[in-house]
Amino acid sequence: MDLTFFAIAGAAVTFAGISKGGFGSGAAFASAAILALVIEPGMALGIMLPLLMLIDFATLRPYWQRWRWEDARVLVLAGVPGVILGALFYAWADADMLRLIIGAIAVLFVAWQMAGRAGLIGAAGRPIPLFGGVIAGLVAGFTSFISHAGGPAAAVYLLSRRPTKTQYQATTVLVFWLINIVKVVPYAFMGIFTLETLKLDLLLAPFALLGAWLGVKAHFLIPERAFFALTYVLLTVTGTKLIWDGLT
Repeated sequence: MDLTFFAIAGAAVTFAGISKGGFGSGAAFASAAILALVIEPGMALGIMLPLLMLIDFATLRPYWQRWRWEDARVLVLAGVPGVILGALFYAWADADMLRLIIGAIAVLFVAWQMAGRAGLIGAAGRPIPLFGGVIAGLVAGFTSFISHAGGPAAAVYLLSRRPTKTQYQATTVLVFWLINIVKVVPYAFMGIFTLETLKLDLLLAPFALLGAWLGVKAHFLIPERAFFALTYVLLTVTGTKLIWDGLT
């Protein structure tokens, strides 16, 4: 773990804090994708989970009780079996398979966002019903376990419910705080956490807290379009590189 690693990891973790702290959890998984470029994907996941939990905890207070509990409850309860399915898949997949999955999720997320902005995917006229929330929670739990990428699935459901900007942000903070707590047990038993990753977490924790603080401030100051434009570039580049590495 040299200075190059810490430069990349510090930037990735700070970015995760900004994304989760101010702009929902949809793009925070870019940090795991970036780390997976320089270290083994499983180790990247193990490093990021405690840091994501720290960011969640740090951002709970500014958004306390501003969430929509009825929507959060559906996603969390459905997310638990999704986490279990993710653990079963992780036990079967190898490192290259994880690179392919993480890379594909990153690229497809950008494609989905671009298609929506271009009007190719019409917005739902009515809120997604409860059953759709269960499916979204299941997918969010699964993708959260294998790549910390539960945000997009949760966003599809939450945004259809037409929350305010702050209600949406607060709900994502609550949902993934709880789902990440659920992930701790299988991560520990499967050896995704190690003494080495936890030591690195202590060194990277200041970057997580800085990012969380910046994210909360940015939530009220920076246009979402500018932030997500940068996010899409990062996800496209890192996702394409991970797919290439997984195939070759």
